[in-house]
Amino acid sequence: MAHPTSPRPSASPPPGARPGAPADRAGAADNAGAPGSAASARGLVKTYGQGETTVRALDGVDVDFRAAELTAIMGPSGSGKSTLMHCLAGLDTPTSGSVVIGGTEVSRLSQRRLTALRRTRIGFVFQSYNLVPTLTAAENITLPLDIARAPVDRAWFDEVVAAVGLGDRLHHRPSELSGGQQQRVACARALVSRPSVVFADEPTGNLDSRSSAEVLGFLRRSVDELGQTVVMVTHDPRAASYAHRVLFLTDGRITADLAAPTRRDILDALGQAEED
Repeated sequence: MAHPTSPRPSASPPPGARPGAPADRAGAADNAGAPGSAASARGLVKTYGQGETTVRALDGVDVDFRAAELTAIMGPSGSGKSTLMHCLAGLDTPTSGSVVIGGTEVSRLSQRRLTALRRTRIGFVFQSYNLVPTLTAAENITLPLDIARAPVDRAWFDEVVAAVGLGDRLHHRPSELSGGQQQRVACARALVSRPSVVFADEPTGNLDSRSSAEVLGFLRRSVDELGQTVVMVTHDPRAASYAHRVLFLTDGRITADLAAPTRRDILDALGQAEED
C-alpha cells in the first residue's frame, strides 16, 4: 500500500516544543540518543521472576525511532513488543539499559518528573479508547492539558481537530460517537499537547475495517502533515503497512527492520519469523 508523503506546514512549531515553554521541563539527559531520533533505547533489558523462573522479555534492545516517522512494532505473542513500548513510554521500568524521549533520559527521572513527562511529552492511544464518558469530545481532547494546568493552543487544537475530521462532533459525548470516532478523539487527545512521540498500542484492535482505515489514515497524516512521531504496536499486517518502517521482535530481540514495506513484505517477514 502506498502512502505518498504530503508537504508539512512550516507555520506550526514541531511537536514537543510549545511556544514559550522551556526546552525540557522534566530534566536534561546526558544521552540524547541518535541525532534525529524522537526516542531511543540502549541495552534495554526487562526480566520478570527470579532464578529458574526468570523470563527475559527484552534482551538487550538497541533502537532509535526517527522523528516525524510512523514506526510499527510487530512480533508473535510473548515477543516483547508491548513490553518494549511500555518501557519506552515510562509505563514500566526496565531491569537495565536506558530510554531517551525527546532528549530526556526517562530511566533517571523521579516518579514526579516521569508523570510530568508523560503528561507533556508523550501521547498515548490505547485499544480501549479510555475516554471519560461524562465529557464531550472537545473536553476529552484537552483533558491532558487541563490536568497539567497548561494553556490550550487553539490554533493547534483546530488543526488537530480538522485533521481527525471531527469538527461537527466536538460537543458529543463518547456514547454518541461510533467506535472509529471515539478512537479519533483519543488520537487527537494524544496530539494536542505536541508530544515528542505518540505511542499507540493496538489502536485498531476493537475497530471494524472501515473505522480501522480511518484511524490508521489519520495516524499516517499526523506524521506526513503535522510532523508527529508515532510508534505503534500491532499484530495486523494491514495496519503495519501504513508505517514508514516496521520492526519485528522475537524473544525480546529485534530480528528484522523493514523500510517502506508493502503488506507482502510484512507477511513474508512474519512467515520467516515463524519458521525461525
